[in-house]
Amino acid sequence: MKSLNKSMNSWKKTNQSLEKTFEFSTFEEAMQFMQDATPFISQTDHHPTWSNTYNRVHIIITTHDAGNQVTEKDHTLANFLDELFKR
Repeated sequence: MKSLNKSMNSWKKTNQSLEKTFEFSTFEEAMQFMQDATPFISQTDHHPTWSNTYNRVHIIITTHDAGNQVTEKDHTLANFLDELFKR
């Protein structure tokens, strides 16, 4: 996957969430990133809050069933998304 840069910023961490914006060269690459992430997200049943604006995908991850706290599930998904972005 081609990216404009590694990422706009590293994961912003709070007690309630992990947050990051990924930037791509094109809208199509941003949409492909979201599509490529979907099987893993469905398999792990851990769905992020994300939005797409042209070539950017903004993601917020939290574990709702843990009272909206950051858990290992969130770190696993964040690591997966970082690795997917590098491809």
